[in-house]
Amino acid sequence: MTEKNLFAAILSPALFLASCGGSATGDTAAQSTPAPSTGGQMDGEISFATETIDTLDEPWAQAFAPGTEVLFVTTKPGRIVGYDRDSGNTITVSGVPQVDYGGQGGLGDIAFLPSQAGSPLSGRTIYLSWVEAGDGDTRGAVVGRGTLSCPNARACSIEGLNVIWRQQPKVTGRGHFSHRIVFSPDERYMFVASGERQKMQPAQDTSNTLGTIVRLNLDGTPAPGNPLASRGSPSDQIWSWGHRNILGIDFDAQGRLWEIEHGPKGGDELNLVRQGQNYGWPVRSNGVNYDGSDIPDHSADDGFAKPAISWTPVIAPGNMTFYSGDLFPALKGDLIISGLVTEGLVHVAIDGEQAREVARYPMGSRIRSVIEGPDGALYVLEDRDGARLLRLTPR
Repeated sequence: MTEKNLFAAILSPALFLASCGGSATGDTAAQSTPAPSTGGQMDGEISFATETIDTLDEPWAQAFAPGTEVLFVTTKPGRIVGYDRDSGNTITVSGVPQVDYGGQGGLGDIAFLPSQAGSPLSGRTIYLSWVEAGDGDTRGAVVGRGTLSCPNARACSIEGLNVIWRQQPKVTGRGHFSHRIVFSPDERYMFVASGERQKMQPAQDTSNTLGTIVRLNLDGTPAPGNPLASRGSPSDQIWSWGHRNILGIDFDAQGRLWEIEHGPKGGDELNLVRQGQNYGWPVRSNGVNYDGSDIPDHSADDGFAKPAISWTPVIAPGNMTFYSGDLFPALKGDLIISGLVTEGLVHVAIDGEQAREVARYPMGSRIRSVIEGPDGALYVLEDRDGARLLRLTPR
């Protein structure tokens, strides 16, 4: 079903009372004190025309099959739906793995190989992340790889899906899985975000993969040249550590890897990811603990990698994408972040290794995901039951 609705989305000077979200789909609920905006100058107004493509319950991630107009969306309870923007067909997808659903856990990310852009949709490699149950009420994120089989225009199945990576160790609780997937520009490596599962201290312990970004071969094995390769498994997977709950990860036009993560009570941060760097959590944060107790802020001499920008109050990011299209010239080369607490999109410009907030585009709903489509439009997922899948174009 398609409906048209126009609205103007402009820079919002309002400061939002911080929370990583009171619902199960956000981070742990928290309040913080209003602080000066980290935003920069007003770079003009962007007005969007919005098209509602469909509604779904708890959508979490989305990806176009490269070289096609087919968009696939995952939902946290464990469903995948495809949308062929050329034909208008909705595609049912079977063979989805059983997931441990609850809290922040369930079916997660979806990714395809850009090098298969010229191949038929059927037969392509598909990567998924999800939460898997373990022993004794434990659970952890996994990544699986399979093959997409599409016998007709309205149905696909995932064949031969095998787990190729597991977050280690499995622990109790249902938060901070992260499990975002991105491929290096040369497609030699897969980077996976591995949250610290609300356990804090493991993020500083490189004998596990909680609170890390791991760098893997496309088959899920540790990539050669990782900084802790000499320490054996699973340390040989780690690329960077000291992270909290990474919900956005992407490469910029220069081939540099960036990530955005939830802070506690304040201190959401955007980081340029470097090999072998420690990003400080939970020893350093520009936020404080939920009980109000202090965490030392990042400082020049603390020995940790520093954020390019941080937010207090938090924006509670859902994901992020670097925009490379021509449909929105004002966004080209910049970072667009989906905001849960901010209920809109956050526009960030990158300046060398630093960043500045340019604008916020309010949408009146928690936003879980934003990606760029092959047509240059922005495709947006709300974060709730009955959430809308939206296509944004210039008004």
